[in-house]
Amino acid sequence: MDVKKNIERLQDNIEKRYVLQHAMTVLSYDAETVMPAGGGERFGETMGALAEMQYGLLVNDEFRSLMKELLEQKKDLPIHLQREVEELHRTLKQIEVIPVEEYSAFESAQAHAGVAWRKAKDGNDWEMFRPHLEKLLEYAVRFKRYYDAKAPIYDLMLDDYEHGLNAEMLDGFFATLREELVPLIHEIAEKPQPDVSFLQKDYPAHIQEKLARWLMEVMTLDPEYCSLGQTEHPFTTSVSNKDVRITTHYYTEAPLSSVFSVIHEGGHALYMMHTADELNGLSLAEGASCSIHESMSRFMENIIGRSEAFTAFLLPKLQELFPEQMQGVDAKQLWLACNRAEPSLIRVEADELTYPLHIMVRYELEKRMVSGELAVSDLPEEWNRLYKEYLGVDVPDDSHGVLQDMHWSDASFGYFPTYALGSAYSAQILAAMEKDLDVWGLVGRGEFRPLVEWLTEKLYRFGGVKTASQLIQDICGEPFDPHYYTDYLKAKYRKVYGL
Repeated sequence: MDVKKNIERLQDNIEKRYVLQHAMTVLSYDAETVMPAGGGERFGETMGALAEMQYGLLVNDEFRSLMKELLEQKKDLPIHLQREVEELHRTLKQIEVIPVEEYSAFESAQAHAGVAWRKAKDGNDWEMFRPHLEKLLEYAVRFKRYYDAKAPIYDLMLDDYEHGLNAEMLDGFFATLREELVPLIHEIAEKPQPDVSFLQKDYPAHIQEKLARWLMEVMTLDPEYCSLGQTEHPFTTSVSNKDVRITTHYYTEAPLSSVFSVIHEGGHALYMMHTADELNGLSLAEGASCSIHESMSRFMENIIGRSEAFTAFLLPKLQELFPEQMQGVDAKQLWLACNRAEPSLIRVEADELTYPLHIMVRYELEKRMVSGELAVSDLPEEWNRLYKEYLGVDVPDDSHGVLQDMHWSDASFGYFPTYALGSAYSAQILAAMEKDLDVWGLVGRGEFRPLVEWLTEKLYRFGGVKTASQLIQDICGEPFDPHYYTDYLKAKYRKVYGL
């Protein structure tokens, strides 16, 4: 069959799967934000049925034949369809070995696990969630073994989130972070901490929401295409670059929690909103990798949002909205408070410097859990031990420990390391951006559009057309180097603590 006809067949298949994915995305967003707890059972069954339909659109002889022909015709396809065919072929190889009934049951199990996790976290009830996690882990390991009987299981899982990533590479990356950052963390522990008492007053949630919407405006997040919701664990999802949804939460005695979750999720949203229109509906619209996605969210949250320039810009708005709480606070006080470095319990509330230690805990636990060395039932005890060893903190209960993250409830084994890797990418991308733009002058005036335009030209628009390593090479003119990240953190925190 000729190329034109095959492209039409491909686009028809993509559209059908896109319609199903649209429905599943909206249902998942609904489940995280407004669905009553009692709706979980029906939600799980619906998600399982929709997943079975998706499976059927990929795993059939007609689609296999189409993939074979398109791979042979790849050089005659537009570049974005060349990459899409490569990714679809890889996806097909991974899921066609899974029996359809197991694929559907796994999707249903994920939906039920998410509901159970929320209840377990709210009730500090590990045993409520444990059997769900055991089931998801069993599915995930079995599915990878169907695909590859010999490769290390955890490497196969890491590859899902960044193609080519493996534990050996991450071991070296985390070793560099330990060597470079742990001595600094110990040095800072001996210094007085910045005053944060002004942030521990009552900041009404409805006014925090006004601040959140102002932050979205500053970041150029058009409300016509990007909504803001509330949830226990902030996240971003999208149906297309015209329908992106971010969430946050409001803690009345921790106003910066919402500030930085909005900026973080806004960083994800900007990536999604500025991918090329031609990628809508394709797997490439999801981005180059999870690490690149995290680089964009943490670039906005930490490098921009916690900078001296931005906190000085933010201060007048805080004083306008919270005049009593912010009375007498100056720009330096706010900057120091936003960059206080102190070991803590909660990853999403962690400071920029100690954050990688939270990821190291999860990385070590995942490796051992996936390999079978660590039983799921023993996770809380090991979690608490590593938090004491790595961060020096005592975990008071499972809600503040092993139950704090939602990621294992959707079987995202191998996802956590992308947070640390993304943070490191963001520092190297900053170095490239500073060569072209007056970054801090723009940020100090609240002018985000030139930053967004630069990132669109260099990164956003490509989605997954370029790989993570290609993007870093093209943007920075050199391969990834974690020392950009460690050098950035050392310079910043030495200034914060006067070292």
